Amino acid sequence: MSPERMNILVVDDDEIDTESVRRLFRKRQMPVNLHVAKDGVEALAVIRGEGGYPCLKHPCMLLVDINMPRMNGLELLEAIREDPALRDLPVFILTTSDAAQDIQAANECAVEGYFLKGQDEDYLMQAIQSAMGVGAT
Repeated sequence: MSPERMNILVVDDDEIDTESVRRLFRKRQMPVNLHVAKDGVEALAVIRGEGGYPCLKHPCMLLVDINMPRMNGLELLEAIREDPALRDLPVFILTTSDAAQDIQAANECAVEGYFLKGQDEDYLMQAIQSAMGVGAT
């Protein structure tokens, strides 16, 4: 019997960046189900199964951009860490922002890792594989 595919929620309002993440997982042939939310408000609805969204069962982890409308990635991260039912979800930041204040704010909310889009893909995938408990490919 093969292991259950893990759920990963990509929270990003840029469709090109979301497709890049899909390609990265396909390239690595990682056994995951990718789900997408366009901002933090939608991500919380998906995770909680609110607003007509079916509840995302046991999401393995979240890949979150910082710069998004309505609720940005740092606000989402704070909301997750304040919710007892969600606070233990592993969250990785995947963003274009290398601003020191963003990195510090993310680290203060206990992110699993902070990665720059298009620059840290190998490190990101290694961190995700480690969090999933699978070996590097």
